[in-house]
Amino acid sequence: MDVLVIGSGGREHALCWALRKSPLIDNLYCTPGNGGIANVARRVNLDATDTDGILLLCRDKNIDFVIVGPEAPLVNGMVERLEAVGIKTFGPTAAAAQLEGSKGFTKDLCARYNIPTAAYQRFSDADAAAAYVREQGTPIVVKADGLAAGKGVTIAQTVDEALTAVEQTLGGKFGDAGNEVVIEAFLEGEEASFFALVDGEYALELETAQDHKTVGEGDTGPNTGGMGAYSPAPVMTPQVRTRVMEEIIKPTVAGMAADGIPYKGVLFAGLMIT
Repeated sequence: MDVLVIGSGGREHALCWALRKSPLIDNLYCTPGNGGIANVARRVNLDATDTDGILLLCRDKNIDFVIVGPEAPLVNGMVERLEAVGIKTFGPTAAAAQLEGSKGFTKDLCARYNIPTAAYQRFSDADAAAAYVREQGTPIVVKADGLAAGKGVTIAQTVDEALTAVEQTLGGKFGDAGNEVVIEAFLEGEEASFFALVDGEYALELETAQDHKTVGEGDTGPNTGGMGAYSPAPVMTPQVRTRVMEEIIKPTVAGMAADGIPYKGVLFAGLMIT
């Protein structure tokens, strides 16, 4: 089997490293890849969002299976494009990828299906958002609705800090990802990541992790896409994992299916253990 992995991060490096161990793999490619990936897979210099180029690559190399790692090509509909020409692809469709691509979409889904989430409101008008911030007080969380490379979240300790985040986000700091802001109640606790393998109907629990997003030592400074991570997360006890599966993962999978947009791929839940 000839396999293509899309992406250039540590996630894709881990995928390629694991795939290389399989006796089922004949040829393994990665685009765009990175220096480490070059040791286990053949790198092809294409952008991860270049769907047309990736389609040509798949035809040229007779690719049997594609694994899409990053969120951006998923949200842009790469899975549908590849499957439309008969290439088996692992990852959610663009509609289902809204779970990662739109925080407002996910919050609304949680509200409809009684899935635990922090209290929130969505805004596209800066004045309305500012009024809500003043009404709620601080600390409060301001998030760009769309994909912002992990940098679109501000945990504001003061009203001025929150208002600045609202103004910058709606003012174009994150491009189209900031056309809307989600303003959430601040929850105090320990963050953890939970993953499940989903086929559109059933979910299989995978391992947990914790990543550290802030740029400075001691969890200080602005958020990044991640400064480091480890697995498993000690805070995720067997009891907590069971609750996450029953109260969050399974209702999310069922809700997406009920809405006519079944989720297939790895489902990620960013948790706050309070």
